Amino acid sequence: MIRQPICVLLAHVDHGKTSILDRIKESSIVTKEAGGITQNISAHTIELENIKKICGVLLKNAKLTIPGILFIDSPGHEAFTTLRKRGGNIADIAILVIDINEGLKPQTIEAIEILKQYKTPFVIAANKIDVLGGWKSQPEKLILQSIFEQGEEVRNSIDMKLYEIVGKLSEQGLNSERFDRIRDHTKEIAIIPISAKTGEGFPELLMVLSGLAQKFLEDNLNIDVKGSAKGTILEVTEEKGIGKTLDVVIYDGTIKQNDKLLIGAIGKPIETKAKCLFKIEKGKCVAIEEAHASAAVKISGPDLDDAVPGMPIRVANENVDSIKKELMAEVEEAIIETDQEGIVIKADTLGSLEAMTFLLRGKGIKIKKAGIGDIIKGDLMDACSEENELNKLILGFNVKECEKDKDIHVITNNVIYKIIEDAEKWLEVRAKEIEGKKLGDLVKPFKFEILKDHIFRQNNPAIVGIEVLAGTVKANTQVTKDGSKLCNLKSLQDGKDSLNEASFGKQVAASLTGVTVGRQINEGDVLYSDIPEDDFRKLKGLVKYLDSKEKEVMKEIAEMKRSDNPTWGV
Repeated sequence: MIRQPICVLLAHVDHGKTSILDRIKESSIVTKEAGGITQNISAHTIELENIKKICGVLLKNAKLTIPGILFIDSPGHEAFTTLRKRGGNIADIAILVIDINEGLKPQTIEAIEILKQYKTPFVIAANKIDVLGGWKSQPEKLILQSIFEQGEEVRNSIDMKLYEIVGKLSEQGLNSERFDRIRDHTKEIAIIPISAKTGEGFPELLMVLSGLAQKFLEDNLNIDVKGSAKGTILEVTEEKGIGKTLDVVIYDGTIKQNDKLLIGAIGKPIETKAKCLFKIEKGKCVAIEEAHASAAVKISGPDLDDAVPGMPIRVANENVDSIKKELMAEVEEAIIETDQEGIVIKADTLGSLEAMTFLLRGKGIKIKKAGIGDIIKGDLMDACSEENELNKLILGFNVKECEKDKDIHVITNNVIYKIIEDAEKWLEVRAKEIEGKKLGDLVKPFKFEILKDHIFRQNNPAIVGIEVLAGTVKANTQVTKDGSKLCNLKSLQDGKDSLNEASFGKQVAASLTGVTVGRQINEGDVLYSDIPEDDFRKLKGLVKYLDSKEKEVMKEIAEMKRSDNPTWGV
């Protein structure tokens, strides 16, 4: 039997994912009456009959065997990363939503990295075409016809914005094109211009999704309905009058009321049973007796307090021991491998933890401890025990911080990319603070060039225009030209402003005492900081706090000094 493909939406904040999900929800509902329990399961199926009705002539001659598409509705990338199974992700296909007016944003790029990691095929919904200046909405027409009938300026604007998206995707290593221009769906990603607000482009989006699922995923969609259900917990919720419930995506087999269940957990599996099952049917969340893949079901039962989103769940009416072993192997596979030193990270689900780990390691950030749940005292102690000051950091996604510690920096948010962005900023600032403490009052390496036609005074003191070629030039520092003592750089000035220092690339005026332009110094000369030998030796032990240009200046200064004293600074 062919099951319906599972589709997840990913997007940057405010790019219209919720509006698309709302339109999917409307399309999945035959009757809009509320029914059953108050909180809907986070999934919506558009059945094949409805897909054909929405797409009209687009699917007139298409031979589709998929029964529909199951869309998972949950906030952020955690929805996608939580939908995991052994060896990958249970989402068969994804929609990456991009605001056509804004293009790729940080969370879009993060989503692309996650999609590439899981090797999940996806299409792009270029949303908000209705916001384009001069756009005339024609929801009753197909999107290509509507674009053709727009004014020339609007058509040019759409082409330009799509071209920009294609270019930015190319920078991410992806080939893409407008859906009607695709020659090979295995090599190019389809971009469908849409408006979630007006519904324009929605038939084309469903057509492309259905076609891709039918052509490339059909073999993966074959299931044994008679087999025991396999699934993943999407959410753990508290329902009034029922208690703890699990929102579960079933991707294989069948689950029935009163089935024995095993749930993956750290340590040993949780044993429970499916006391009640609920499923969305024709827009209503109703009690059911059984469900087969692919489906989203809400399960109530005993002993669910320790259940965690992202964990695998299995029907285990028989072969309990072998299923336990399978579950434990799957959980162990998902446990995050940690480094001997690094920061502490916490998240609300296993999938979110995996996503954070993947993205942090991509930034070269090491992880000492990774766990599920709120930030507790033990996490603070782990971070506090780190010798490296940059590792005294805890990142938390969708979790609470129980208490504060003045020595530990904690960053929490419910958007992963914002956590990583804030962490990078903190690490940069903290590294500079540590650098300042370590380097202290040592004379650091710098060099600058005396600019041509910028001699403002020849002597007493000489005032010249300079450009900083490396490091940070500081006032009141001895400088040299060939390794021997030359003069003192007394002060720096930028226009009317006096400066204490000038960094790489800056052009400023410098006051030099004890030299005369045309004698000891000339236009075009390159001068260096005259580092005392003792300072040089200390700096050699602190080179990790210097950039590549400063390190090069260190070598140049050493060569000059050693022309007279071969063991200088050794």
